[in-house]
Amino acid sequence: MEMLGPHALKLFEIIWINIILSGDNAVVIALACRGLPADKQRLGMILGAGVAVALRVVFTVLVASLLSVPYLKIMAGLLLLWVAVKLIPGEDEGDGSIAESDKLWHAVKTIAIADAIMSLDNVLAIAGVAKDSTLLLIIGLLISIPLIVAGASLIMMLLEKLPILVWAGAALLGWVALEMILTDPALLDRVGEARLHTLELPGEIAGALFVLLAGYLLLRRKNRRKEAAEI
Repeated sequence: MEMLGPHALKLFEIIWINIILSGDNAVVIALACRGLPADKQRLGMILGAGVAVALRVVFTVLVASLLSVPYLKIMAGLLLLWVAVKLIPGEDEGDGSIAESDKLWHAVKTIAIADAIMSLDNVLAIAGVAKDSTLLLIIGLLISIPLIVAGASLIMMLLEKLPILVWAGAALLGWVALEMILTDPALLDRVGEARLHTLELPGEIAGALFVLLAGYLLLRRKNRRKEAAEI
């Protein structure tokens, strides 16, 4: 405690920043875990949040400098679009051929992929506060795990009562994906910051609409296959 005493304010800042920046992560966790059996949902959220925080530590300590690599954000944004589209239909809860443990680890894997992508930007703010104190960084992020789980639990409760929020959450991820793509250094160099700024809002809206349309088509195909199997 004596070692952390002088850094108490920074510790609080790391926790607070992580909570603010983890809103979209909580959405991913809730969407990925909604198809799990009720007794596995809490475990899935805890594991997902733990993976998310572990990745946040790794990125903050090791790879924050990669944000300046051209085309990295473009590739990450495209991958996030794919994850967002796949989250709309979700897992088939009635498919008994898929073991519950497989569903659990599939959900955790989805959370890990999405959080790894979205953490690229978030780590800069956290690293700026932690500076050279890796211990402070790890402690702050670990403390924030139950807060992320609580946020995901609240969102999952809302998803059960208002299924339309599944589409809203996926659209949010599509928005974030295009925001990431449009800030890639390669585009900034070729198109220019001023021009990209004018394209930012239309691009983000297009990303959200793309996810909704692709998710709708994927869900319709899934329902057709299910109906054909029942005949």
